[in-house]
Amino acid sequence: MNEVLGYLGLGLMLALAGIGSCFGTSIAGNAAEGALKKDSSKSSSYMLLSALPATQGLYGFIAFLMSMEFAANAANGPLMFGVGLGVGLVCLFSAIRQGQVCANGIVGISQGHDVMVNTMIYAAFPEFYAILALVGVLMLVL
Repeated sequence: MNEVLGYLGLGLMLALAGIGSCFGTSIAGNAAEGALKKDSSKSSSYMLLSALPATQGLYGFIAFLMSMEFAANAANGPLMFGVGLGVGLVCLFSAIRQGQVCANGIVGISQGHDVMVNTMIYAAFPEFYAILALVGVLMLVL
């Protein structure tokens, strides 16, 4: 049973982080699609901001790869389940909220405001927590 919990934790870590990135990038991507209709000359800024929430999926994947051997030990099963669920949820919500921040920045840019740098800074705040979750996993398994 412990081994099953460990592998379930790994699955949650990977899946929730990936789902968060899907939601976050599509939230920002929807804003970018609308912004292109208003001002297509700034499409590179829209694309950059739309891609930012994809990083949480990468963090989940890195944590997954680093934790595979740790989760295989049955004694670590319950711990790995908790860690996997925690990292997955942090990455999920971080990516969604980052996508919303980026979407607002995209709209501002399309309206002629110079908010690219500020949006990147604000978008880094939710990402920080996903990075902390990844670092926590790495400290646990290394």
